[in-house]
Amino acid sequence: MKVLANDGISKAGENALKEAGIEILDNRVAQDHVINFINDNNVDVLLVRSVTKVRQELIDACPGLKIIGRGGIGMDNIDVEYAKSKGIKVINTPTASSKSVAELVFGHFISLARFLHESNRLMPLEGDTHFSAMKKSFSNAYELSGKTLGVIGFGSIGQEVIKIGIALGMKVTVLTRSPKTEVLTLNFFNGQSVNFEITSTNDMDAFLKDADFISINTPKTNEYIIDTPQFEKMKDGVYIVNTARGGVINEVTLIDFIESGKVAGAALDVFENEPSPELPLLMNPALSLSPHVGGNTVDAQEKIGIELAEQIIKLQKETIR
Repeated sequence: MKVLANDGISKAGENALKEAGIEILDNRVAQDHVINFINDNNVDVLLVRSVTKVRQELIDACPGLKIIGRGGIGMDNIDVEYAKSKGIKVINTPTASSKSVAELVFGHFISLARFLHESNRLMPLEGDTHFSAMKKSFSNAYELSGKTLGVIGFGSIGQEVIKIGIALGMKVTVLTRSPKTEVLTLNFFNGQSVNFEITSTNDMDAFLKDADFISINTPKTNEYIIDTPQFEKMKDGVYIVNTARGGVINEVTLIDFIESGKVAGAALDVFENEPSPELPLLMNPALSLSPHVGGNTVDAQEKIGIELAEQIIKLQKETIR
């Protein structure tokens, strides 16, 4: 079996595949040349992350493909159902990067609540001349403890966000299409753990009214989850972080509500126009920004590589049988 990891794979994942006798090609092939490369090199398995697109055209043009793997959760860059209809196995790693994304959510929340995103920009420029003024300006900050964390989405990332919120002493409310109950286990050092039973709500109005900090953790949507009607129902001074997908929040409207004071601050790791976010977003001092790096930690990449390798090895064994 021959594997093309076109968007990369961790060393641990690569080693696991090699130990199983699977050949791995770590070439980075441009989208326009992927089809020819797969066919010319008799590739059986195509592994991607978010860069390479696996659409119907590629699937039809590469009849030798047996497995398509996505390193991560979202599968919106793959025509999954069409691939399955052609007998191709489609795999992903739905939980491997959840902790990394959740930690980024709180990196942004703390940065916003303590003005770290802004002070980090200004201190090198004005720290020697306006130190006292900045100290006064950035003292109007907030603790997260005791505040209400609103999480949109109850998947693996949403659950990790909830766990961190609980650990920080926050109250938690969760919004889903239909109410559901999950028991979440917080694991601590020395084998200690605590269980929390969390029941979500589908009452958007009540959810928005209560939340001080809102984290969006949903799959890609065809329309905005957060737009003008939702902003209008939020608390004054709310903080929002989107690490889900571009297009779940109306970015133009977000700027309007930041300027009106309704939204105290927001963070975006994903954008409607990737990889070229709109300039008004990039220049707004009330925004904390990162370039779609939610799951991009050494730890997450190691887990992703190992999980993909394990699934490929298992499928190979099943095929041999």
